[in-house]
Amino acid sequence: MIQTKDMMKSEKFFKDPRMPFAECRYSKSSIRQFKTHMHKAFSVGAVDLGKVLYTVGETTTELAVGSLALINPETIHSCNCIEGNERSFYMLYLDEDWCLEVQKSLWNVRVFQPVSCIRLDGQEIYDQYIKTMQVLIGNEDHLLKKEQVLVELLSQVFLLACKACDEQAPVCQNVEVLRQKLGGDLQADLTLAGLAEELAVNPYTLHRQFKRITGHTPHAYRMNCRIEQAKIYLQQGLDIAETALECGFFDQSHLHRYFKSMTTVTPQEYRVNFVQ
Repeated sequence: MIQTKDMMKSEKFFKDPRMPFAECRYSKSSIRQFKTHMHKAFSVGAVDLGKVLYTVGETTTELAVGSLALINPETIHSCNCIEGNERSFYMLYLDEDWCLEVQKSLWNVRVFQPVSCIRLDGQEIYDQYIKTMQVLIGNEDHLLKKEQVLVELLSQVFLLACKACDEQAPVCQNVEVLRQKLGGDLQADLTLAGLAEELAVNPYTLHRQFKRITGHTPHAYRMNCRIEQAKIYLQQGLDIAETALECGFFDQSHLHRYFKSMTTVTPQEYRVNFVQ
């Protein structure tokens, strides 16, 4: 028997409207399985119960208590329980532009510096992360403290995990333009041939370049963008059926299928359990 109420209680999402650049998630005693997906945000996660099999791109490792998962923006990944055992975990999603401002306080950089590892080990940084998440999720601390502990955590994460430099190699111009087009006008029914014609390039060359640089096919990237936008609409209280159409899904069931495969919760569960 599906225990919907219990399942819904096990998932919580938090976002303070005064800190729009940060979103938190806590999943308790979950056995739900994630499909490979991405986030536009820089993501930091940790388990506080159990172990998980953690995959980023083509690299797979175990994640247990005492380690942090680090996921650069728009990087394909998944993180699932091992052999059906329960795990509880925190996730922190941070706007890339906000992260860049933190990095600018550390180094002379102009663009976001990706982390160079997918797992950060160490009890000290792990404990700092857990305490930070508890402060962010709780309602007993002032906004100034929440911002302070978050900046302190991210500064430490970047110092430990980034290979900072003054400049970053430019991304292929065509890929960057395609990324912008795929992330916009989500209701439009785009074709690779049409996009390639706009850029005056071979569509198959563009496809290969895009997948090599982003790790996604153009279609997978666009579907992830749709899910990210759907989260925003659901946070704002938009009707699920309307959200589906606004984000370019065929109907509510189409949104439901993709949303659950990428977040492990249904759109309704996400909306009901989102806390501001």
